[in-house]
Amino acid sequence: MPKSRNQKLKLLYLRDYLLKNSDEEHPVTVAQITEFLAKNDIEVERKTVYSDLALLKEYGMDIIMSRGKNVGYFVGDRDFQLPELKLLVDSVQSSKFITEKKTFSLIKRIEDLTSIYQAGSLQRQVLVNGRVKSMNESVYLNVDSISAAINNDKAISFRYYRYKLDKSREYRHDGMVYSISPFALIWDNENYYMLGYDNLSGKIKHFRVDKMTSIKISDESRSGKEEFGKTDLSAYTTGVFGMFGGKEEKITLRFDNSLIDAVIDRFGKDVMIIDEFSGTFLVTVSAQVSPQFFAWVFGFGNACEIVSPQSVRDELKQTALKVAEKY
Repeated sequence: MPKSRNQKLKLLYLRDYLLKNSDEEHPVTVAQITEFLAKNDIEVERKTVYSDLALLKEYGMDIIMSRGKNVGYFVGDRDFQLPELKLLVDSVQSSKFITEKKTFSLIKRIEDLTSIYQAGSLQRQVLVNGRVKSMNESVYLNVDSISAAINNDKAISFRYYRYKLDKSREYRHDGMVYSISPFALIWDNENYYMLGYDNLSGKIKHFRVDKMTSIKISDESRSGKEEFGKTDLSAYTTGVFGMFGGKEEKITLRFDNSLIDAVIDRFGKDVMIIDEFSGTFLVTVSAQVSPQFFAWVFGFGNACEIVSPQSVRDELKQTALKVAEKY
């Protein structure tokens, strides 16, 4: 009987089967392996399976024979252990700059790095509701373009947008094309930022990567290297970013219309916005009341006001009085 085309791929099929269908709690038997290979038009005898397992082990695959309650074979040491994969899943899930669609796509790929049984425990970790995610699906292409520009010592051009009250995009400076020399990508406060030298103003500035569009790598070399060399990245990010922790409350706040970007950045596009048609708008959000929360409110000066509940208004007032006593 002539051998099938898949017969030559026997070891590859066996390797994939072990990686996907076995772990310490779920060893596979020689009979299961033989059945799987037969379904893929690969005929083998039991003794052939043993020799093939030995070959894979000689190649470096950590195949372990289980002799306990469940007799069989399983893959022990893998490229990533389950706790490491859980850490990766948690990182992807908690990353604000990764869109919801891309989050599930990446987690699916992470699941492929372990057995179908352990993948189930990773999937259960994915179920985190109410997470504010980036709305810009092209953020990954943006990161790639910026990295390429940095590696090739080139400037970039792009347009930069913010949100309006109706949550639509509005390009800054009437759609002006920015010319920036990128020097670093910073992942801070769950967002990706690009730190670069503004060729027009001659200053170091940061830009949210997910709000950059139409990125093009320039033929011009980067400028501002001397200025960037003087910048302490740790001190810079500490001074520009940070927030929250404490008792959760439903809080209504009034903001000047100019702060719409800050509100959407913090609470997401699903936040209910009530336009007061007097240069201000209201939002009601769940927030953790703490000194850090009050610091965030204070940061907007008189352009932000806590409307309710009264207890939080009173607490903010007392905090302000205590701070004033220091001066």
